[in-house]
Amino acid sequence: MSRVLTPETIAIVKATAPALQEHGLAITQAMYRRLFEDESIKQLFDMAAQESGEQPKRLAAAILAYAQNVDKLQNLAAPVMRMAARHVETGVKPEHYPAVAEALLPAIREILGEAATDEVLAAWGEAYWFLADILIGKEKDLYEEVGVAG
Repeated sequence: MSRVLTPETIAIVKATAPALQEHGLAITQAMYRRLFEDESIKQLFDMAAQESGEQPKRLAAAILAYAQNVDKLQNLAAPVMRMAARHVETGVKPEHYPAVAEALLPAIREILGEAATDEVLAAWGEAYWFLADILIGKEKDLYEEVGVAG
C-alpha cells in the first residue's frame, strides 16, 4: 500500500514525543493489557519479556523513536528490519495489525487523557498504519525468503 503521511500528521506525531518520553511505558503497558485479552495474540509473545517489563520498555522506546523520526524514517531502517525479523520469528501476520491498533490508540487516550484529542489519535492512527504497511511489506519479503506464506 502506498500511504503517505501528511505534513499535519507528521507535525502532530512529532509534537507528542515529550508526552511519549514521559508516559510511553504506561501507554505500552495499557496497550498490552488490552491486546492480551485475545489469547491467540497473547500466545505470539514472550511472556517472560512481558512480565520482566522488558518488552513494554522496548516498545515504548520504539514508539518514541518513531515519533522523533517520523519525518526522517531512514534513521529507523535498521530497527524496522530487526522488528520485521522478530515478527517473522514469532509468526506475526498482517491480520494481527488491526488488533494492535485497536489496543494502542485507546491506550494512548487512557494514559494521556484530554491531551489525546481526536486530532492526536487520528494522526497516530495514520502514522501507525503507515509504519504497519512498511512492516507488513518487509515481513512478506522475509516470509518469502524462508518459504512461508506471510
